[in-house]
Amino acid sequence: MKSIKGGFLVLEVWLSLLLVIPSVFAACSLNVSLINQDPYPAIPGDYVKIVFQVSGVENPECKGAMFGLVLKYPFSADEDTDKILPDSSYVPDYNTAWMIPYKIRIDENALNGENELEVKYKTGREKYWDYYLTKKFNITIEDVRADFEVSIKNYDKTTKMLAFEILNTGKNDAEAVTIEIPRQENITVRKDSKKIIGSLDANEDTTFEFEAVPREGEINLIITYTDKTNVRRTLEKKVFFDPEQFPAERKSYVPYYIIGILIIAIVLYLFFKRRKRKA
Repeated sequence: MKSIKGGFLVLEVWLSLLLVIPSVFAACSLNVSLINQDPYPAIPGDYVKIVFQVSGVENPECKGAMFGLVLKYPFSADEDTDKILPDSSYVPDYNTAWMIPYKIRIDENALNGENELEVKYKTGREKYWDYYLTKKFNITIEDVRADFEVSIKNYDKTTKMLAFEILNTGKNDAEAVTIEIPRQENITVRKDSKKIIGSLDANEDTTFEFEAVPREGEINLIITYTDKTNVRRTLEKKVFFDPEQFPAERKSYVPYYIIGILIIAIVLYLFFKRRKRKA
């Protein structure tokens, strides 16, 4: 008898849920959309800001809602992504939707292309996910960055000209590349501390010079460029200066010896020729 009563009790609970849940969904009628992604495309190893819009919660009969992210590779977050709207977002004479911003990290090894981000949402303000709906959105990921390899090519102690070589080792072209040597102990730049390189395609290299007095040790360089999405980016690179690799050029006096010998030979030739004529 007890088991039968228990069965009826469970049945009543299920029937009540079946009656309540549709009515709640009808009151709220939630609809989720992704309205912004910044930057676009997202960059592997960096953060992306996204904003979702949940409409339907402006109904005065809607008693709150919950929203969250179902984070899977390549996405992660530094904090809990569950959000709660304690009541409806109804404002008289306005159609107010629930705006939900997030800042999530993209794994540095993420592949280029469209990557699915799943969200979950439900009505009610109780913080537990007993029932919920899900929806998937595409987040565009593309590594638009460039990278550079810098080395010291030559140093002339006479003219104080320090020559560098830079190579774009990334997969993307770089525009408006500039190189700056900031103030530091290991080098004193005599004139302009910034050079404009211009465009540098992937796998392309070029050279640039500074008039400077370097000392043994690391030299810091600041590289600034514009990527193909027109975003200005900055990198810091270090190169090691070894003065022993660039010894002072020793002046060769051999040409002077040759010229002197030729002059002496000509003088002797003329002397003996004149003497022979007199004889």
